Amino acid sequence: MDSDLMFVIGAILMALAIPSIFSALSDSRPPRAAAIIVLIGGTLIVIALNQKPGGVALSQVPDIFFRVIGRLLN
Repeated sequence: MDSDLMFVIGAILMALAIPSIFSALSDSRPPRAAAIIVLIGGTLIVIALNQKPGGVALSQVPDIFFRVIGRLLN
């Protein structure tokens, strides 16, 4: 799997876990599913960042997203 694709999937999983965390906390439940999703997303992001030789700058994140979406659409 490409490191850019892993980064994008991890970021999307982490973003999708945020509403689940707030929902579980507002219902006074432990956020187990959200914690698992955060762990998976965080692991994907860390693996992707370790595979990049120079790392990823914050200004490169939109380019990574657009590059992955462009590859999926073509």
